[in-house]
Amino acid sequence: MGASLLKFEAVAQQTTRRTHSPLPLLWSALRGLRQTPMAEYLEAAPVRADPGTVAKEDPGNKVRGSKDRGLRKWEEAEPQTKKLKSSEEEEEHCKKLPKRKIVLLMAYSGKGYHGMQRNLGSSQFKTIEDDLVFALVQSGCIPENHGEDMRKMAFQRCARTDKGVSAAGQIVSLKVWLIDNILEKINSHLPSHIRILGLKRVTGSFNSKNRCDARTYFYMLPTFAFAHKDHDVQDERYRLSPETLEKVNQLLASYKGTHSFHNFTSQKGPKEPSARRYIMEMHCEVPFVREGMEFAVIKVKGQSFMMHQIRKMVGLVIAIMKGYVPESVMERSWGEEKVDIPKAPGLGLVLERVHFEQYNRRFGNDGLHEPLDWVEEEEKMTVFKEQYIYPTITKTEMEEHSMMNWLNTLPNHDFDAGTPEAKADNGDTKSCENNRIHLEEQNVMNIKEINEKKI
Repeated sequence: MGASLLKFEAVAQQTTRRTHSPLPLLWSALRGLRQTPMAEYLEAAPVRADPGTVAKEDPGNKVRGSKDRGLRKWEEAEPQTKKLKSSEEEEEHCKKLPKRKIVLLMAYSGKGYHGMQRNLGSSQFKTIEDDLVFALVQSGCIPENHGEDMRKMAFQRCARTDKGVSAAGQIVSLKVWLIDNILEKINSHLPSHIRILGLKRVTGSFNSKNRCDARTYFYMLPTFAFAHKDHDVQDERYRLSPETLEKVNQLLASYKGTHSFHNFTSQKGPKEPSARRYIMEMHCEVPFVREGMEFAVIKVKGQSFMMHQIRKMVGLVIAIMKGYVPESVMERSWGEEKVDIPKAPGLGLVLERVHFEQYNRRFGNDGLHEPLDWVEEEEKMTVFKEQYIYPTITKTEMEEHSMMNWLNTLPNHDFDAGTPEAKADNGDTKSCENNRIHLEEQNVMNIKEINEKKI
């Protein structure tokens, strides 16, 4: 570098003597630069800007030309620095939000949905949880990747309602960011027939399914479902008498206690322990009239229920009341025999509330958590049922006649398809059919032999 400066200085000196041009300024600058030690030069030279930082320049140590180059480095580094800063601020903001385990009290009308539980990868069948997760993400309660993998937010529903089934008191547990006005923001992204009615903090290990002691459902149906097929009218003109109501309640009370309900669901054997379920209460309330049609509500409380269990429990009582099967079928259905029990429509089934009695006794009064009894939300639940659930059941029944259409299938239902007698009858029938076919084939062969002999 020194030799180059000396050569350039000599050329500048000769040019100045011949032309008397203003190059002495350049010559003087070059002499000063040559006399400057290398360490001082490197210290004064501009440093390249780090992409993640902003280089500060000292006005007293600038070299000619460094100003423009420094600005260009600044302009290149600035957008990336701002982007990184924004990303860091967003991440830091999320970390500052408290993420806590909570439960949500949900109410929804299940018509038009394929149940409660979400089916990832299947957009064809819409569920209640699809709309719920969308609202949670849009409101800022959970990050988007939690919506794609619900295990990341420790999501758990208390009851998995079937297709078309509604709920007035469903409970889900999950971890969320406790943002301001959280209920209002979630509900703003939900349709009107799905509402979050309440929120409470729970313990970090809380699981709404495992902590639940019992579940209460009700089944709303037109009372002509109990009309005897031979003695009563079979349409909306029917009115339930006190004597008939008493008989219905006698049959429903027979379910109380522990029984093997393997015939009231699918893929359960009579000796499987999981088929045994404990029913605490089941009764039919006083009927009422809506839109000119009389309805009644059957309430059932149990520890847990299997798929289709309640609908089959109601279906068997209806079949007995209408005179299609004797009462003895109910006792036989708890045994080891296979009994084909009809399944009532899903329209009238509603999850009314879930119970956490053991949790409330242990944590409800510890000073940190609230009991999960939802006393303050009781009025909201009643209003939702009156505004969405009852009208949907009433209107759908009057327009689509779901109960009437199902009742018309009962005469063709074979309740004894799995009994030994039915199997024996089926065996005899098949044996007779086989004998008949064998005789026909033998007759054809005999006729063929006779014709051949004639030829």
